[in-house]
Amino acid sequence: MRCSKRNVVSVLLLAVVCPLSAQTGATASFDGAGRSWLRHVRIAAYPLSSADAEKIVQQAEESGVYGIEVDNDIPGRYESLLDPTEKLEAIRRVAAAAHRHHNKAFVYIAGTECITAKGDGAHTLAKDHPDWLQRKKTGEPAIFDTKAAFWIAKGEEDAWISPYAASWRKLYMQRVRQIAATGIDGIYVDIPYWMTHFTGWEDTWASFDEATIAAFKRETGLDARRDVKIGDFQDEAFRRWVDFRVRTITDFLIEIGAQATSVNPNISLIPEIYPGIEEEAPRVGADVYQIYPHVDAIAHEYEFGGGDDHTAASRTPFDWMMYQIGIRSFRAFAGDRSTWILNYSWDGAAGVKPHDAMLNLFASELVAGANLWDARGHVMSGSNDMTTRSEVYHWVAMHDSLFAGKRVPLGNVGVYFSDMTRNQRPKEFVASYRGVLLMLLRSHVQFQIVTPRSLTNFSGKTLVLPDVQVLDASQASALHRWQAHGGRLVLTGKPDAKLNDVSEAERFPDHPERGYLERAEQQLDTPLAPEERKLLDAMSGKQTIAIDARGEVVAHAAMVDGVPSLFFANFSGLQAGKNATPTEEKGTGIDVPSAWGIHMHVLPFLGDEKVVEGEKAGSGIHFRLPALERASFVWFTR
Repeated sequence: MRCSKRNVVSVLLLAVVCPLSAQTGATASFDGAGRSWLRHVRIAAYPLSSADAEKIVQQAEESGVYGIEVDNDIPGRYESLLDPTEKLEAIRRVAAAAHRHHNKAFVYIAGTECITAKGDGAHTLAKDHPDWLQRKKTGEPAIFDTKAAFWIAKGEEDAWISPYAASWRKLYMQRVRQIAATGIDGIYVDIPYWMTHFTGWEDTWASFDEATIAAFKRETGLDARRDVKIGDFQDEAFRRWVDFRVRTITDFLIEIGAQATSVNPNISLIPEIYPGIEEEAPRVGADVYQIYPHVDAIAHEYEFGGGDDHTAASRTPFDWMMYQIGIRSFRAFAGDRSTWILNYSWDGAAGVKPHDAMLNLFASELVAGANLWDARGHVMSGSNDMTTRSEVYHWVAMHDSLFAGKRVPLGNVGVYFSDMTRNQRPKEFVASYRGVLLMLLRSHVQFQIVTPRSLTNFSGKTLVLPDVQVLDASQASALHRWQAHGGRLVLTGKPDAKLNDVSEAERFPDHPERGYLERAEQQLDTPLAPEERKLLDAMSGKQTIAIDARGEVVAHAAMVDGVPSLFFANFSGLQAGKNATPTEEKGTGIDVPSAWGIHMHVLPFLGDEKVVEGEKAGSGIHFRLPALERASFVWFTR
């Protein structure tokens, strides 16, 4: 796991800044009583003791934070897994304190990891329960010490447990029910993974413990040790092993939610997941596309680029574009759920001020539709600059209806995310997917990300399948039906054979989007080659929204609670580790349908709203955006 955890006892506080009456406008179908708060969070972390809950709430309110997470991790520490009494009482106190201040609270627990404080003692989890441990195919148990990860303190034993260890799972779910009974508003589950992310375990595709092997055999009739060619995606048995591992983690989270709500019907389940759209998802088994429908929100510890320190301070404009693609993807997977981002702004970069790095990170996440989380360095708690946090969080609270509103992306172009292809052909698919989206972003062509779950609701004219090599029969049928109703397909690479009979599709078998992505990583403003230009033209079609700006400016069009809106981010001039102040973008032209109205409301990031009048231009309305610094948020009225 790459984010700060265990050694920092922290509380994430949801301190109410806006009145409760202001939080009723953005509900979704999953929002039962008590769950709409998930859309409004502005998260931060605090060390917790039972004695200072009131002080924590007051401090959080001062800096504009909304919500509480208690990081006392009952099942992730062997001592409290066995006896949770003291920690349960602390959770009760902080939940009560939060509720007295009209706040919410959610508690951190580990997923499949458990640490014993005295690793050399007579009783540790691994010594007492060796049958619980995940294992390599060679039988080596998943036991680690401080050399494996920074959150494992010297002398501690770090053990990773199989979700099929029946006696552990029974005890774990008992602790979940006890936590839910405290009155806490949410359970925040971190690292619900198969152990494949510590050094030496990356290619193991664990776990091969007896309980997991038996479960796989019951389901498939296969012996994972003998019948599966580990790492060979040409092997059907291995593909079934990959799917089994993903389904196992998803089912584990489903059970946590069911156990918690059996005690507290309004409690929310929020897993923290670091794999995003990349190949790490099937490796660790935590696939956010599969998980989203079964939880209330996901906290993504998501990063892209950022040099050696993986922070916003060290990102290039290309990295920022990839970050937008990642968050837009999560929002497409989420449906009516919320997307939280736990990411890191600054960790000592000498050429960048923490203030500037924080502003870039916050602005980029708001533009893409995610909730904010402020942290110091690479830990969950603290802040790199409390004054900056307070300024941003209070400003976001003032405009809560814009940022917490239900956002529905606009655009006649759809880009298909194939979870099955990503799981079985990850490197090829992700490169094509990112290449296509980067072309569209830099050309300001408005798009929607379409998934197998959302295809039936997609009303756009063009659907791009970026090297989608794996489809099941139901997905292929859905795509055929979509095309039969007038949709136009653009296919890159060599798509699944089930699409061979698709007529009138535009095909680009040499996947030009990959070459473009590779060159853009080295030079973002690389010109399009002829075949790349043909692909972009084929994807774009007729656009009803036109943006005239540099390619380092990102624009996302959406309806926000029914109001047509545009979200702009500016990454021009940013230099990794050297310059975190974008070059001001002037004269951005905007053409929108006349039905949107003649008045453009412009809210600059951390600024005040102003209204710009448009001019009729053909069948639409033309506007000129005031100077764009980091970000601007725009909506239209008649």
